[in-house]
Amino acid sequence: MENHILIVLLIPLLVGIFSLFFWGKKRLQQYTFLVSTFLMLIASGFLLERVINGGVIVLQSAGWDAPFGISLVADLLSAIMVLITAIIGFAVAIYSFSEIDSHRIRFGFYPVMNFLVFSVCGAFLTGDVFNLYVWFEMMLISSFVLMVLGNGKAQVEGTIKYVTINIVASTFFLAGIGILYGLTGTLNMADLAVRLPSVPKTGLMDMAAIFFFIAFGVKAAVFPLFNWLPASYHTPPIAVSSFFAGMLTKVGVYAFIRFFTMIFNHESVFIDNLLLYTAAATMFFGVLGAAAQYDFRKILSFHIISQIGYMIMGLAIGTKLALTGAIFYIIHHIIVKSNLFLIAGVVKKCTGSFNLKKIGGVYGRYPFLAILFIISAFSLAGFPPLSGFWAKFIVIKAGLETSDYFIVIVALVVGFLTLYSMTKIWNEAFWKKIPEEYVEDSKSKSVPLSSIKPMLIPVLMLAGITLFIGLFGESVYNLASMTAEQLLNPKIYIEAVLGIDFNLQK
Repeated sequence: MENHILIVLLIPLLVGIFSLFFWGKKRLQQYTFLVSTFLMLIASGFLLERVINGGVIVLQSAGWDAPFGISLVADLLSAIMVLITAIIGFAVAIYSFSEIDSHRIRFGFYPVMNFLVFSVCGAFLTGDVFNLYVWFEMMLISSFVLMVLGNGKAQVEGTIKYVTINIVASTFFLAGIGILYGLTGTLNMADLAVRLPSVPKTGLMDMAAIFFFIAFGVKAAVFPLFNWLPASYHTPPIAVSSFFAGMLTKVGVYAFIRFFTMIFNHESVFIDNLLLYTAAATMFFGVLGAAAQYDFRKILSFHIISQIGYMIMGLAIGTKLALTGAIFYIIHHIIVKSNLFLIAGVVKKCTGSFNLKKIGGVYGRYPFLAILFIISAFSLAGFPPLSGFWAKFIVIKAGLETSDYFIVIVALVVGFLTLYSMTKIWNEAFWKKIPEEYVEDSKSKSVPLSSIKPMLIPVLMLAGITLFIGLFGESVYNLASMTAEQLLNPKIYIEAVLGIDFNLQK
């Protein structure tokens, strides 16, 4: 079963290398990426099935047993994240046929996309803290290249902001790694969970936790470390923005959940409170930023920040129901947010602009596109019975059960403000008539429905998944609940990695 992990990682790596040998072959590059993500989808589905039925899967690299070698670990959380990565990668691969131009393909778009998928999956599957840092850096390099391809002024400016703040985050990450290694002599996550309880309580432990909090906070774009995201995510092509919006911040959220359920494990009241109030501030200031924007992509970018707050809220509360809600929210949000970016790209294709003040009448000309937008937008806002309603319901119910009324109130207010932002997009882009001063310009850029049909295929696919999660949410809830139970009992993960039977000391 260990080979399932290897297959998931080798597919994007080998296809990416293969693509390098056919640099100028546009069609071959496109189809190899499509095949790569499709094979990833199958392999990751098998991986999740094996983990559900057989338990945690561990691959000890080069035959070195943990903690001396590098462990690759697939538990329920990492297997779910790998499967969702494949889903979004496959959707983006289909969409890229209609959007990515020959210029970007000639400069390596598809090989780099494969390497980005490879590094994201590696981050989810690693069982070693230092190697998590390595995967983060590989993600940073790949995303840097994808963001700057095209060499536009806005792209270069956004890329500089993106890279600069992420380098600062990497510095804090390395500092935290150094402290952990100095205290325990190990960087294997399972081994750290065993050794840390016996380490004398000093300020160094809290300092390490703070350093990791800052590093992951930047990656996840939590308050007040989120400014790089709305300054950069609207600059690359939509195919790139969609993958970034769905996956990159969730790697940071994944790291938060992994570290603060297994390694630090709610031992510090200060850290728990920091997580809780950071979640509230992230939700609130993110949605305020969205409410103030009139660029389709910038509204969606600020909503990434806002919705991250709900996931951190579930982690901060820390009960089984709260963690179930956080995991459910991650699954829902990746699908919905990626799809909304794809829809924004289709609207741009139809109208010629992302500026809501310059466009309108999309519902009258493209009613099917309007319906697809409603599904994703209302799900993000939390309308029943769509996926976002159940995600919000679970985390808010968890907050009520623990009497965390302050953050519950914030979560409810943010839900209404999210609805306001989505309604604004609907009114401006879909419902209102095109402003008179832009009518002629809009007519010159209007396209027939047939020309956008290929772009609607991935949109329809992700909208279908959104409906499935909403209408048949019990199966997703049960999977999220199983995952939360596994996270709250790290002994399962530790025994699988270290190959020993021991009672975890709380």
